[in-house]
Amino acid sequence: MPLYLLAESEPSPGISVMLALLLFIAASVWLGTMAQKAMDQGKFLEGFFLGNRGLGAWALALTATVQSGGTFMGFPSLVYAYGWSVALWIAGYMVVPLTGFAVVGKRVAQLSRRTGAVTVPDLLRERFASPTIGLVASLLIMFFMSFTMVAQFKAGATIMQLAWPGQGVFALSEDATANIDMKFLIGLGVFGVTVVGYTMIGGFLAGVWTDLFQSVMMVLGVMLLLCLVVPKAGGMEQANKTVIAQLTEKSAAEGIGDDVYVATPAAYMFGPGYHVGGREFLPLGVAVSMFVIWVYSGLASPASLVRVMAASSTEVMRKSILLLSFYNCLIYIPLVMICICARAILGDIAKPDEIIPRIALYSTQELPLGSFITGLILAAPFGAIMASVSCFVLVIASGLVQDIYVRFLRPEASGRELRLVTNVAMVVIGAIGILANLKPINFLQALVVFSGSAGAATFFTPVIMACYWKRTSVAGMLAGMLGGFGVYFGLYVTGWVHNWALSVDPEQATAFSQQILSLLGPDLKMGLASAFRPYFLLNLDPIIWGLLASTIAGIGVTLCTRPPGQDLIDRMFNADQPTQTIHIG
Repeated sequence: MPLYLLAESEPSPGISVMLALLLFIAASVWLGTMAQKAMDQGKFLEGFFLGNRGLGAWALALTATVQSGGTFMGFPSLVYAYGWSVALWIAGYMVVPLTGFAVVGKRVAQLSRRTGAVTVPDLLRERFASPTIGLVASLLIMFFMSFTMVAQFKAGATIMQLAWPGQGVFALSEDATANIDMKFLIGLGVFGVTVVGYTMIGGFLAGVWTDLFQSVMMVLGVMLLLCLVVPKAGGMEQANKTVIAQLTEKSAAEGIGDDVYVATPAAYMFGPGYHVGGREFLPLGVAVSMFVIWVYSGLASPASLVRVMAASSTEVMRKSILLLSFYNCLIYIPLVMICICARAILGDIAKPDEIIPRIALYSTQELPLGSFITGLILAAPFGAIMASVSCFVLVIASGLVQDIYVRFLRPEASGRELRLVTNVAMVVIGAIGILANLKPINFLQALVVFSGSAGAATFFTPVIMACYWKRTSVAGMLAGMLGGFGVYFGLYVTGWVHNWALSVDPEQATAFSQQILSLLGPDLKMGLASAFRPYFLLNLDPIIWGLLASTIAGIGVTLCTRPPGQDLIDRMFNADQPTQTIHIG
């Protein structure tokens, strides 16, 4: 009998799973204390937020594009539900090292050293000698990064909750009706205190070193799971045939025709993917958009740019391109294979977000120390979540301290005062993450995509302009940032209003909801089936329109306004000029 019909007999986590996670936490805290010693060798701000600009090739490669809970929860759930087409959906992410490092990495690192910048807003402020640009950039970064940070707190707490011995079926669920009991609250508190604590102790280097450790754990966990799962499914060819047979049987049993499941079960193996509930996961417009999302969000992500600013040399950046490309292949391609095999083994489960922990428990139950091995495998998503939260806390705290407190309130603050303010800021950020999850939010993967895409739409064109176009003006930079963000966020707001109108009972429809439907039309049946999804204008993701608006506004306004002074251009672009620190505002 298929495993999914034997829910009560499924393996549940033992004490070894919790022990493995606690050991993982202890190792992260120890690395934080070691990082503090290295950080104290330089100035506080540069040491705490940039690690004294000393990242090597391995540290930069494995930490520059921070993995998150979406890597091991949201992404696998999409593979499970829609099939092999999700490999195409994530393919754009595989070239992020080329775009993020090769296109802007070297120039961003040069400008960072030339200006003495500690944060991305700091870099933009000094590049254009404009406090306004720095403040606007900082506020925008803190806004959209907060979305993902809060979601990651929930993911970390959920893992801690479900790792309790005797908890029952291990499930990473995005279900809003999941029980929020004392175990969840304890897990939320332990997770929040641990991540904020070791980040507070060691700053940027604590995040980098623990991220490096967690990245190694991720690839080990994925490769171990791959070696266990593929043989149990009878190989990849047999797994594909099994899944097709399952979907065919399900369609026949439920009497579902082509009007609901547009694609046949065989489409699970091809693009545009298996259509669940009539929703097209990867139509042509979204497919094109996804290549844009992952490529440009990786290039313009503030979390990634700050790691590039900390690189020790250009040679380190060149080596990191190759290392990170190889690492991404070791993570995402095996995850696709694991999830296809897992669907063949486990059959149809109610909550696709459960697929990785369920298959981990199932595939290790007959091994010696199977529960402990499961804990090590599940340390991968836990580590990914810890790494992303640590990075987001640092970026948000740096914005509050360096870009607001130092620039506008206390420019002459001492190192001791800055450390105190930074600690307070990080405690407040952690408290917000915990309090926001007393009523947990949903749609982790949707929030991850929103945060990354918002950053790309806001910063991609302005960063390119700042790096390579001498004529770029202050007004052009502001227009590029605000124009991209305004259009992108506007389409999300339009989507939320549209989704609300679609959910209104026709018998209770108001004139306003009817006007919305007449203007925007019926459900396009695209994207994730969540209320958080945007409006796909002309079947394209909002990032396309955000990037287009940012480019037109940035270039157009720059050409219509006065260029920066020649002295500033010489300091930023003339290689013969000595490297110096410029402080504005």
